[in-house]
Amino acid sequence: MIKRKLLLVERIMFIDANPPLNCVFTAKIKGEIQEEHIQIALAKIQNKHPLLRAAIDLQDKQHPVFVIKENIKPIPLRIVQRQTDTDWLAESEKEWYRQFKEEGSPLGQLVWVKGQELSELLWVLPHCICDGTGMVTLMQELLALIDDPTLDLEPYQLFQSVNNFLSPQFDIQKKTRKAKLYLLLAKSFFLLQRKNKKRNLGKNYAIHWKVDPTNSAFIKQKCKDSGISVHALLCTAFMQAFQDAQGKAAKKKVISPIDIRHFIPEIKKDHLFAFAPTVELSLKKNTSQILDQAKHIKQDLTQKIEKMDARELLWMGEQMHPLVNRMIGLLKSSRGGHDLTLSNMGSLQIPNVYKNFTLEDIISPTVAFPWLNSNTLVTSTYRDQMDFTLMSNQDFLPKEEALKIRDKAIALLTSSL
Repeated sequence: MIKRKLLLVERIMFIDANPPLNCVFTAKIKGEIQEEHIQIALAKIQNKHPLLRAAIDLQDKQHPVFVIKENIKPIPLRIVQRQTDTDWLAESEKEWYRQFKEEGSPLGQLVWVKGQELSELLWVLPHCICDGTGMVTLMQELLALIDDPTLDLEPYQLFQSVNNFLSPQFDIQKKTRKAKLYLLLAKSFFLLQRKNKKRNLGKNYAIHWKVDPTNSAFIKQKCKDSGISVHALLCTAFMQAFQDAQGKAAKKKVISPIDIRHFIPEIKKDHLFAFAPTVELSLKKNTSQILDQAKHIKQDLTQKIEKMDARELLWMGEQMHPLVNRMIGLLKSSRGGHDLTLSNMGSLQIPNVYKNFTLEDIISPTVAFPWLNSNTLVTSTYRDQMDFTLMSNQDFLPKEEALKIRDKAIALLTSSL
C-alpha cells in the first residue's frame, strides 16, 4: 500500500476537512454526450492520477497521510437537470462544502448540469490535491475521453518525499540549520500574536463576469504596445480599484501564486500537485499613472521570480509542520496585509471543437476560502475572451462593495492607458 504524508501546504489546504476547501472548475458544452462515455472517462482519469485513488488517513493526528487504495470507489457523477444559464454557479456553491469523508470514496466528484442542447461539467476537487494547472489537465482529459473513450492515459507514480525534487548540490546539513532558525523565529512570531476571535460568519459568494473579445483584444494589445504583461496590468487595476473603494483601508498589495512547474520540471504539467509558491506585489508610492504602476509591478514580479528557489521553499516548508495549526489559526483570524489573492491562469489550451460536441465556454475556478481575508480573484482566457471569478465572504467584503471594485477595475482595464 502506497502512502505519503501530506506536505505542509496540503495540510493547510486540507484544514482537517473542517470546513472543506474545494475548488470547482466548469466547462459549458453544446451537443449531446453519453453518460456511459463520462463514466469511462472518469475511470481512466482515476487510473492515471494516484491522488484520485487516495484517501486521507487521520489516525496519526500529528500528520495526516495520503493512502493509495486500489479498491477505491469510482469518481462519483452527480446529475442535475439544467433549468437556467446560472445553475452551474448554484451547484458550484453547493460543492464548495462537500465533505470527501465517506469510507472508500475518492477525493473528487463530477457534476453534470444536464440540458437538452447545453450542459455544464463541473470538476469538484479538494484544494489539497490540486492547483489550477491540475484542474485544466483534468478538464482536457475529461473532454477528450468523452469525445473518444478509446483514448488511453499513462499512469504515473505518487512521489514519496520533497527530497525527490532536490538537486545533488542541495546541502541538507546547512539548510537544516537554516530551517531550525526559521522555525525558532516563526514560533516567536506566533507567541507575539494577539489572540483574535474574529471569524467570517457571513455567506461566501462568487461573482462571475467576462470581458468581451473586442475589449479582451484591446487589453492584450495595449499591454504589448506598452511593454507590460497582462498580469501586471490586472494586479495594478485591482489594487487601484480597492484603493478607490476603500481609501486608507486598502492595503495596496496582492498575493500572486506562481505555477511551481516553471521551477521544478520533474513535476509534470499533467500531474496533480497542490503547492504554488506566491509573491507579494505592491503599488508604488507617489505614482499615479496606471501604466507606470504596471511597469513597476512587472519589474518587481520578474525580479522576485528570478530570486525564487522553489525547491528550497518546498523543502523548508516541510520543516515547519509543528506550526501548521498556528498557521491555519492565523489565516482564519487575520485580516492579512493584502487586498486580494490574484491567480491568473492565462490562455487555456483546450480544444473548442470535438467530433461529437463543441466546447462553448470555460469558467474560471471558484473556491470559498475559510480565511478571514478570503478575497480571491481567478482569471483565465478562452477563445480570446477574458473570464473572471471574484470570491469573498459577506462579512469581510460585502458583495455590493465587491461589485463596485469589479466595475472600477474593468474601467481601468478597458480605458486608454
